[in-house]
Amino acid sequence: MKQYYVYILASKRNGTLYIGVTNNILKRIAQHRQKAIASFTSKYHVNMLVYYEIHEDISMAILREKQLKKWRRKWKLVLIERENPDWADLYDSLF
Repeated sequence: MKQYYVYILASKRNGTLYIGVTNNILKRIAQHRQKAIASFTSKYHVNMLVYYEIHEDISMAILREKQLKKWRRKWKLVLIERENPDWADLYDSLF
């Protein structure tokens, strides 16, 4: 069964945020970290994985990504702080 991930990256605690969706979170976060793609995240050094959710349906994952992108910044910060109060980089915990 495939899994899809909605994730939030940050440049630092309370820094610039980026929200994305992928079916291979390890590969996608590695791409962000290596700045393999010229994008928003490479320009603003947004490469710290601070939050993610797992979905079994790509449609639901995309819907959730869009929902989070519409949220106010404060709501996003509350979501991150509730699940990851130390703003730890969760990338290594995926292995």
